[in-house]
Amino acid sequence: MSSKIELQRICQQCGKEFTARTTVTKFCSDNCAKRAYKVRVMVAKIAASNIETETIKNKTLEDLKEKEFLTVRQVSKLIGCSRQNVYKLINGGKLKATNILQKKTLVKRSEIDKLFE
Repeated sequence: MSSKIELQRICQQCGKEFTARTTVTKFCSDNCAKRAYKVRVMVAKIAASNIETETIKNKTLEDLKEKEFLTVRQVSKLIGCSRQNVYKLINGGKLKATNILQKKTLVKRSEIDKLFE
């Protein structure tokens, strides 16, 4: 059953005007339909990747909240400041830390809680 309908439409991909044979036609050609499909797939992949990245970030923060002893880098991620600021807090006496090795400084989780009380 063929249709004799001829509608003037604008292609959603390239923006050119074309004559559509059905009422649901969105694209002027097969190439425009393929390009639009590729764009939809790419947008879906980017959205999925962004969601995965956010879940990983949130998971690492939750893991940091559960640990008893944290390194300076982990403390900086947890409280949202730079490592230099954490060292300033330690050197200023506001945050107690222990040097286990020459380059390994650990901070007890309860000390961070005391800092904000």
